[in-house]
This record gives sequence, structure tokens and C-alpha cells, in this order.
Amino acid sequence: MIDSIEPERLFYSVFMALAFVAFIVVRRLLPRESSPISRLDLRQQVLLATAAFVGGMICAKIPFVLASIGKPHGVLAWAADGKTVTAGLVGAYLCVEFTKRLIGITFKTGDSFALPLAVALAIGRLGCFFNGCCHGIATNLPWGVDFHGLGPMHPTQLYEVLFHASMAMLLWHLTLSRKMPTHRLQFYLISYCIYRFITESIRPEPVFAVGLTIFQWTVLLFGIGLAIQWITELRDEAREEARKELS
Repeated sequence: MIDSIEPERLFYSVFMALAFVAFIVVRRLLPRESSPISRLDLRQQVLLATAAFVGGMICAKIPFVLASIGKPHGVLAWAADGKTVTAGLVGAYLCVEFTKRLIGITFKTGDSFALPLAVALAIGRLGCFFNGCCHGIATNLPWGVDFHGLGPMHPTQLYEVLFHASMAMLLWHLTLSRKMPTHRLQFYLISYCIYRFITESIRPEPVFAVGLTIFQWTVLLFGIGLAIQWITELRDEAREEARKELS
């Protein structure tokens, strides 16, 4: 049975499974004070996990569905293999935030996911590399990789591995030093938005609107939204501190 599976798909599946396991293990190993989600009861944890999964899975398909508009059988894009981590992150984050408001959770839970997510994405992108998907445009650079006989291409998957691995080390330092509490996930996601916006210039994605690809628009709007949320929370925190000092 395994002999009938293409090696690329097998490697992809193995690395995706490793990424999932790494996420769980790293999150378990976090210092307890860095895991505010432990303050949630089982029902709340299940609801947030479900919201993240559903939001991530649906939004991961949206760019492919938008790109198929007007094409024959475009509606079948929902059932195709194509998914994007970028839009999936946006969907998962927004759905979790919306669910937290619905069930009355007022404290931040993102620090529990920042470091595990960075480690998982670093491993998962290795799966994309061996599968030959998500590569960049043609290049003459010496580290170009020939994917599917198309000639040397930017190994953008490996670029992302380096990015997420570097962010994982930085997030681990922030966790141990207890710096940037309650804002580490925002910091990580904003950093990724900037990284992805810049590196989109070496990806074979068509222009969507105003000279930008749909992924650039996605990370631009998401990054701005995260920055506004962060600034608003810092302002609220400052007001709360001032109130405590006066009381």
C-alpha cells in the first residue's frame, strides 16, 4: 500500500504529522506561567480549539476559491488539495478571538500558541519542500532548486523554515525572560505578515488588485489589524495601571 504512494506525498504527510506532534509537545513544555490557557476549563479549551480548526480550514481555502471565480467548475476549489497557511492563520486567529468574546473570556491566551506554532510551521514547511509545492520563481542563485523539472527555483519553503525557526528561538528567549507578556503571538504574526509581504515578490502568484497579490493583501490587512489590536490593548493596560495607582 505504501509502495503506491508517491515519495513526495509520503514525506509531506510525515512532516505534517511531525509538525502536529511538535506543536503539542512544545506547548506542554512551556513554563506554566506562560500558558494562560490552563486557566480555561475543558469546555472552553474545546470551543477555542474547534474555532481555531474550523476558521483555519475554511480560510485556508478562500484564496484558491477567489482565484477560481469565473473558471469552469470553480466551485470545486473548495474540495481541491490547495490550502494556504497564511489565510489559515488569519482565519484561526479571528475565529478564536470571536469565540472568546462569545463565551466571555477576557484574558489573553495567545502566548500559549506563539512558540509551538513557530516550531510547527518550521517543520511543516520542510514537508512542503520535499513535496515540491509552495516554491518560488525561477532564479540563477546557486541554491536554486529544480522542482518537478521546471529548472532552478527559489526554495521559498526553506526560507520560511529559517524564518519560523529564528522566530521560535526569539520567542523562547522572550518566554524565559518573561518579556512581551500577552503580546508574543501578535509579535510573531505581525513579523510573519511583514516577512510574507516582502517575500511575495519571489513567489509565482498573480496580481490580485492594485499591484499586490491576494496574499499580500491578506497579510497587509491582517498585520494592520493586529497592530491596531496591540496598540489598543497597550492603551487599556496603561489606563488600568493608572487606575490602580490612584485607588
